[in-house]
Amino acid sequence: MFSPDEIERYARHLVLPEVGGPGQQKLKAARILVLGAGGLGAPVIQYLAAAGVGTIGIVDDDVVALSNLQRQVIHATETVGQPKVESAREAVARLNPHVAIETHALRLDAGNADALLSAYDVVADGTDNFETRYLAADRCGELRRPLVTAAVGRFDGSLTTLLPWDVNGEGIPNPRFRDLFPEPPPPGLLPSCAEAGILGALTGILGSLQAAEVLKLILGIGEPLIGRLLLVDALSMRFETIRYKRRK
Repeated sequence: MFSPDEIERYARHLVLPEVGGPGQQKLKAARILVLGAGGLGAPVIQYLAAAGVGTIGIVDDDVVALSNLQRQVIHATETVGQPKVESAREAVARLNPHVAIETHALRLDAGNADALLSAYDVVADGTDNFETRYLAADRCGELRRPLVTAAVGRFDGSLTTLLPWDVNGEGIPNPRFRDLFPEPPPPGLLPSCAEAGILGALTGILGSLQAAEVLKLILGIGEPLIGRLLLVDALSMRFETIRYKRRK
């Protein structure tokens, strides 16, 4: 049951036939893990919390820096120096007190990945390093946890959704992350965000799209980006989608 506050808060969802009361209940019961409370994770966390997702886990071992605030909009000047998971938790409490936040002030690694990932229904990966990105994709596939993964750089970004244990409408197995990107690039080949820079609003665009994919998965509506990679070029404001398949 929803409290009067929740009914008013989620009124614009409740009038949507694709969501309504049953869908909002699904959101309230959902447990979502967000990897990274940075440029991508910030809007993901904010929009999932605003939508009424009942439990959001946040994984991040970093602290808020002043240079983060140009794009990591869940944090604030007064939280500089705080652990990002705590800063994000405080922001969610101000936004929606009906959402439970589980903080994990650590880095996802081979030793903790299975326990963390398996405790949630859907995983949203907004990390900025290839080691964590591939680990999350590999383990989510083995654990049968839907993964919505995004990446950004300078003025462009990409987004896809992975359910590699399932099949499409033709009975063909869905592709894996490594069917799209077989191996991570060699260390040092691609410049970091600090080295190359990034348009702050770009992370908001991709993070919001990522949150929309997560909500679609919870609600069972629409067509998720399974076997499709969305490419976003903010300079030309061009959105393109390419299809990719399971490799033999």
